[in-house]
Parts: sequence; C-alpha cells; structure tokens
Amino acid sequence: MLLGLVLLLSMGLSQNVAAVDKLLDDGKFQEAYEAGLRLGNAEGFVLAAKAASYFAGYQAKDSEKADWFGRAESAARRAIQADADNAEAYFELARAQGRLSQYRGILESLGLASSIKENLDKTLRLNPRHAGAKVALALWHHSLISKNVGWLYGANGNQIMPLFNEAIQLEPQAIIHKVELAGVLAAQGKKEEARKQYEAALAIAPKTAADRYDLERARRELAALR
Repeated sequence: MLLGLVLLLSMGLSQNVAAVDKLLDDGKFQEAYEAGLRLGNAEGFVLAAKAASYFAGYQAKDSEKADWFGRAESAARRAIQADADNAEAYFELARAQGRLSQYRGILESLGLASSIKENLDKTLRLNPRHAGAKVALALWHHSLISKNVGWLYGANGNQIMPLFNEAIQLEPQAIIHKVELAGVLAAQGKKEEARKQYEAALAIAPKTAADRYDLERARRELAALR
C-alpha cells in the first residue's frame, strides 16, 4: 500500500510539472510562475524562476522587468536550497542575475559578475552538456570584454566562439542560441556572419511561445543590420 501511495504521488508530481511546462510553452508565464511556486519543490522553483525570467524578458512592461527578474532570482535560490545539486537551479540563478545587472548601478552590476560566472560553472560541473549555460558563459565573456573590464574577472575572448559552437552542436534546433550568437557577431562588426546566423534561426520552425518571441527578435535585429 505504501509503495502504491508513493507511486501515485510521483505520478501526480510528474503531471503537475508537465502542466507547468505546458503553461510555459503556451506563453502563460505568470500562471507558470505561480504554478511552479505551488509545487513547492526544487523542480517547481526552477520552473517558477524560468517563467519569471521569460515574463520579464518577453512580456513585462519596462517598469516591471526588474521586479520579475528579482522574482526569478528568489525562486532559483529556493530551488538551490531544496536541491543543492540541481544544475537548472544554478543556471536560472545566473540568468536572473545577468539580467538584473542591467537594472543596478555599475558597481553592484560588476559585483554580480563573479557570482554569475560561479553559478554557470556550477551548472556545467553538474551538467557538462548544458547548452544554455555554454551560451550564457559566452555572453559573460563578451559582455565584460566589451565593457573593458574583462581583465578584472578573467574573461577571455578566445572562449566565446568555442562555447557558442559547443552549444549549437548540442542543440542545433535551439533558435535562441543562433540569435544570441548573431548578436555577438553583429557587435563585433561581423555583419555577414551575423546575418547568416539570423537567417539560420529564422529557418527553424518555432515550437514554443519563447521560440516565437526569439524569432521576432531575430527579424528585428536582422532588419537593423541592413
């Protein structure tokens, strides 16, 4: 009887996680955030953090963004408290911190740089094939170098392209990886290479709401290259 109860609880949790994933895929990010928190475990908090970051990045008004990235950071920390070996929790924390750095003062933002790197390194130690973390780490190197403070944190421009290439090899159909790479190439003045990446992204059929938002970004940034 006890084993049966455990199995039923496990099935229920799996169904609840799938329901939150469905909300995310459908672009119902605020609902997904609340539903993830209600799960009350590491996986639920990870989903809540992801949903909060997605809402902030894709749907929130400018005045709401910092608050929602803060919610993402808080949910990710709760996930780590629940499971210190959860790779996705560290990735979501790094993602939230990276975006929060855009809304804080220069000193506080630079202070987050080491924490972001540490959390991405933890993600990759726990899951060496985490493509999203590889892209985020490439962006970390690019961002600090472009601000002329890379030397303070050990940022290395030679790491950028290898990390992007590894991520795209792992997830060749991930639209966001190509869009992020294109943005870096454009910032480096490599417009033709950037254009190819935007076009490659636009050739991929979207599967989720996030994919559709990323394609809108690709169209907008590709148009700005011309």
